[in-house]
Amino acid sequence: MAVLKALGELSRLRIMRLLLKNRLGVNAIARRLGMSHYNVSKHLRILKEAGLLEMEKAGKQRLYGVTAGLKDHLAGNGNALELDCCTFRFDKLPR
Repeated sequence: MAVLKALGELSRLRIMRLLLKNRLGVNAIARRLGMSHYNVSKHLRILKEAGLLEMEKAGKQRLYGVTAGLKDHLAGNGNALELDCCTFRFDKLPR
């Protein structure tokens, strides 16, 4: 249920699209998506709590990326995440 809630918001889908490609910090995500740092941090927390993202410290910066488990799952399932109610196509996420 937490995954469905996390992926049920456009801004979080846009963040996931960015983080599937590279690990990024809050500032880089905010700049690329034209969002406030506060909103990016809020969305990252929700995605991390749902088990979709992981965070690593690099000096003073925190870098966020998609978990290795999710990347492996998507690679083995044609970039699709099957939930009980629906399928999320990670190759067709909004920009």
